[in-house]
Amino acid sequence: MLKLGIITGFLSKTKDRFHEYNQPLDLEGKFRLMNRIKGYDGVEIVYPYEVSDPVKTKAALKKYKLAVAAVNVNIKAEPEFRNGGLTSLDTQVRAKAVRFIKEAKDFAEAVGADKVTCCPLGDGYEFAFQHDYALAWRHLVETFAEAGAYKADIPLFIEYKPSETRGRCFVDTAAKTLCLLNEIGIKQMGVTLDFGHSTYGNENPAEAVALLAESPYRYYIHINDNDGRWDWDYFCGTKHFLEYVEFLYYLKKYNYKDYLTSDTSPTRWDIQAVFEANSRMSNKIWQKLDKVDGGKIARLMAKGDYMQTWKFVEKEIFGLK
Repeated sequence: MLKLGIITGFLSKTKDRFHEYNQPLDLEGKFRLMNRIKGYDGVEIVYPYEVSDPVKTKAALKKYKLAVAAVNVNIKAEPEFRNGGLTSLDTQVRAKAVRFIKEAKDFAEAVGADKVTCCPLGDGYEFAFQHDYALAWRHLVETFAEAGAYKADIPLFIEYKPSETRGRCFVDTAAKTLCLLNEIGIKQMGVTLDFGHSTYGNENPAEAVALLAESPYRYYIHINDNDGRWDWDYFCGTKHFLEYVEFLYYLKKYNYKDYLTSDTSPTRWDIQAVFEANSRMSNKIWQKLDKVDGGKIARLMAKGDYMQTWKFVEKEIFGLK
């Protein structure tokens, strides 16, 4: 069985521009709901807005027998971060963003988490001549380096996303994130790869896995799906089934052992049913690859005759016999 987690904010009330979905739950209620969802034992919790008291959080984790997949530090919601936190032109705002990440590491240490992940969504731009790109890059290197060096035994993972809340985020691709880590030079840091971010950013998520796995840095996975035009956070395999199979194939190839954490928004659909669909789909594909592959896919690719590979996909992946 795969190690599966859920970003716990999706277990409660969510909203879009027009509607609200599901009922608000406190942390205890979210963890209680987690115990009803089959296949999961990991939570990704958001600091400082969802959790801030490590003693209470640790007690709740123990009560409901849950592990922390990651602590997600939010550096976009404060009013000061509207125009960017880590890349702000104001040194005090940048310092506050770094402080948030350091405090998230303190919290992670206190609750027994092994990583902090950060998606710098407020850091980006909308228009031509809005930013000095080189200066923004230097600020990213400086701020992430300071945050990453603090308690380096609790590694900081950078999650990239093409856009939101900004029209274009500065950290928007796997390759650019690796360039950033190479400049920072802290070997314990890593990358959070979100299947949906990669998809609507016009990457191939499986190729991104290979790129990260061949780098010196660790990586951590968020799972979901979308239509390739926006980050809808649908459940897995609903829009890009074969791409999701390939994604899992490469995770298996590189012996990925960490959590696959659902960054999936139930919205109109039953919360428990949505996350159990992610679990079923992911585990069935993983087990299917165990059964039908055994190195066959790699050998077929090595031959370079894609029509033969496609026959294998038809028969063994789609079950069209």
